[in-house]
Amino acid sequence: MKQDNAMLRVDDLTVRYGSHVTVDHVSFSVEPGQWLMIIGPNGAGKSTIINAISQGIKYEGNCYYEGRDLAKCKPRERARDLGVLSQNHFVGYDFTVEEVIRMGRYAYAPKMFSQERDKDGTALVEAAIEKTGMEPYLKQSVLTLSGGELQRTFLAQLFAQNPRLLLLDEPTNHLDLIYQKQTFALINEWLKEEGRAVVSVVHDLSLAKAYGTHAMLMQKGRVQAMGTIEDVMNPELLNATYNMDVYQWMGEMYSQWK
Repeated sequence: MKQDNAMLRVDDLTVRYGSHVTVDHVSFSVEPGQWLMIIGPNGAGKSTIINAISQGIKYEGNCYYEGRDLAKCKPRERARDLGVLSQNHFVGYDFTVEEVIRMGRYAYAPKMFSQERDKDGTALVEAAIEKTGMEPYLKQSVLTLSGGELQRTFLAQLFAQNPRLLLLDEPTNHLDLIYQKQTFALINEWLKEEGRAVVSVVHDLSLAKAYGTHAMLMQKGRVQAMGTIEDVMNPELLNATYNMDVYQWMGEMYSQWK
C-alpha cells in the first residue's frame, strides 16, 4: 500500500506486557476507500492493534492519522475522525438506548459559553437509529439489553458520531445471523462515501473475504502477510498461519448447505 495517500499510518508498532511482546514491530497503512481486515488465530495481537491505535493502551512506535500523531491529539479531536467499536461493552449506568446513541455527538457538543451548535447532530442520530433498527428500544435501559442489542446500540452511536475512520474489533460479536449480515452491509454502504476507511478485526474468514479490500494476516504478534484480500487469503498463507487446511475445512462446512 502506498504511504503518501495514507489516511492511517502505523509505524513500528510494538506492545509489551512485562517481558511478553503482544505486537511485534507492526507497520501498515490504510488509504481512503479501503477496508483492512486484520485476521489470524487467537493470540495473534489483532485486538491489541486496535486498542493501541485508539490510544487505549501504551505502545512503542507511532500511529498517524492524516499525518497527525494520534498520541498527541486531544480525545475530543480524535473522536471527530476516529470511531471505535469494541467487541465487549461493560455498561454500569442506567442510561436509555437513545441517550447512549446521542453520546456519539459529544465531540461536536458546543463548549461552555460557545455560540456553536451541533447543526447536523439530530439528523445523524435519527439516521443511525433507523439504520440499526433500534427504534423500538429507545426508551429502554441499556442494562436490560441482550448482547446483540447492546452491540447494535453502540454501532448506532458510532454512526451518529460520523467519523471518517472506523476501528472495529469483532463488530458482529454476539449478533444473530441477520444482524451480522445487516451490520456488514451497513458498514460497507458507509464506506462508499468519499474519504472514509475501515480497519476491523474479524475471526470469520468468510466475512473478511466478502467485504474486505485488503487484509493483514497476523500470527503471534507479527505480520505474516499484507496486501489485497486476494493476495493474502490464499491457501498457502492461510494454511501455514492457522496450521490447518483452511480452504478444505471451509469447503466441508459450507458443503453441508448444498
